[in-house]
Amino acid sequence: MIDFEEKNIKEILENDGVIAFVTDTVWGLGCLPTSKKAVEKIYEIKNRDSKKPLILMSNSYENLKEYVKPQTIMAKEIIKKYFPGALTLVVNKSVNTPDYITSGLETVGIRVPKNEVFSSICELIDGHVLATTSANISNEPPALTYEEALNYIGDKVDLVIKDYGEKAQGHASTVAGVLPTGLKIYRQGDVYLK
Repeated sequence: MIDFEEKNIKEILENDGVIAFVTDTVWGLGCLPTSKKAVEKIYEIKNRDSKKPLILMSNSYENLKEYVKPQTIMAKEIIKKYFPGALTLVVNKSVNTPDYITSGLETVGIRVPKNEVFSSICELIDGHVLATTSANISNEPPALTYEEALNYIGDKVDLVIKDYGEKAQGHASTVAGVLPTGLKIYRQGDVYLK
């Protein structure tokens, strides 16, 4: 676990704050999923279409379970094989996932990044889950370095956390949905589902 220089991460998040952080793919923006005010702030920062949902990320699938309905055998196999990693899996949400995160959809994207900085942030907070999206203004390229995150959104967020030597790979995650009809790829990234 990383011993952060930024000691106030938990406090910022608990006070409806928004943070920027490195992941294994691109830099992300995040807040507590229980903070509607912070989620609204993320949409404002990014100038994001309110019809585009955020996703839920954690350092373990176990922490995400309460936000989703029980998984199918196919989904369980995918989670076991590809988490942690550059895969966002779209599944049916539970009643614990607020509509303001999913833009009213009955599904939610979940992901477990393979990144020590992100994992350590999750360890600091109750519940260990963040509502997230990429760190950029909508329709602009996502931040890939600490400097880019500072330049793109540094003046709009409450904190940009240093990367502590953990680099983003620069490719967005694969986004896949487990539907009754089978697997659907919404966005192809570095992970190819077999």
